Amino acid sequence: MKKDTGTDRSITQNWRPATQALRGGTWRSDHGETSEAIFLTSGYTYDDAATPAARFAGEEPGMTYSRLQNPTVAMLEERIALMEGAEACRAQASGMAAMTAALLASLSAGDHCVAARAAFGSCRWLVDQLLPRFGIETTVIDSADNDAWQAAIRDNTKVFFFETPANPTLDVVDLEHVCGVAKAHGVTTIVDNAFATSVLQKPMEFGADVVAYSATKLMDGQGRVLAGAVCGTKEWIDEVLLPFQRNTGPNLSPFNAWVVLKGLETLELRAMKQSENAVALGRMIEPRVKRMLHPGLASHPRHDLAMKQMRATGPIFSFEVEGREQAHAILDALQLVDISNNIGDARSLMCHPASTTHAAMNEDERQAMGIPQGLLRVNVGLEDIEDLKEDLDRALSAAGL
Repeated sequence: MKKDTGTDRSITQNWRPATQALRGGTWRSDHGETSEAIFLTSGYTYDDAATPAARFAGEEPGMTYSRLQNPTVAMLEERIALMEGAEACRAQASGMAAMTAALLASLSAGDHCVAARAAFGSCRWLVDQLLPRFGIETTVIDSADNDAWQAAIRDNTKVFFFETPANPTLDVVDLEHVCGVAKAHGVTTIVDNAFATSVLQKPMEFGADVVAYSATKLMDGQGRVLAGAVCGTKEWIDEVLLPFQRNTGPNLSPFNAWVVLKGLETLELRAMKQSENAVALGRMIEPRVKRMLHPGLASHPRHDLAMKQMRATGPIFSFEVEGREQAHAILDALQLVDISNNIGDARSLMCHPASTTHAAMNEDERQAMGIPQGLLRVNVGLEDIEDLKEDLDRALSAAGL
């Protein structure tokens, strides 16, 4: 294979995001294909015995095994790193594989992790259940309380972990402040940026050390495959993450990598249009519901911060009605919007977090996170906004709103 200009950092770093998303990290074989090739292989052959010896010793570049390198996966990793403004990236089998790898690679028994209270249910499980099993102490705080981050630091604190915007409460973390506190104390910040992607928000520009993704969401954008990614400095990726990944194996398949590569080509177009649709739909819904959680609307307590940190506020918001019965009545009355617990899709989706994404948590835990039984989460897609408004108007009316 040969690399084209899409892998030359001296050229690609000057490209604008839309160009990077289309051409960054592109390799071509001698066939000169325009679309990235899918290399469905687990292993590689060598011309002589000295070549694999040199590659395994790290003395010569090249492929050795698809748990470590694969041309299609490598293209995706280069493209995501380029878009993120990161030195390096490693793709993962799923978003949760990315979060798990980033945390376990950074923490050891006796360390301490500070995490945001508002988070995806499985991310909270990592913090509340998995890390303590390995002797890692954890503290959960209100991420909107800037002073709480400083107050939670101990002598053994090694990681700050948070989502912004958070799932499903849309909490917005002050990236510059929190990352600044972390750097002052030698703490690594791991930011879940899946709700925004680098198109809408770049945490590293505010001082974040590691950015992790569920590429299943906006990066794919069409609900086709599971994928994840972790970005950081080359030193952190090679010396901290890679030893964990190469020996535990949460690797992305070449086919799934290829699908995400195709999704990245339209990511900016989709993310910006879906953000626009989400603001319009949120404005229509807000006067009729008990509470609106939408960082793109002025009613959000951190609206100004969101607009400072983000190009646009993404396709996802939540709103609250009077309890589970009314929430389910809205879902059951939908004709266009699908009931689904996925997000980032080009199709509009809605779910009831208390009975789906956060069902494994008890009621007290959900209430502490701000997830009452009446909360609904919406992923706004690319349908005509007037059709979406009509569908939500009908569903709200059917539920007595």
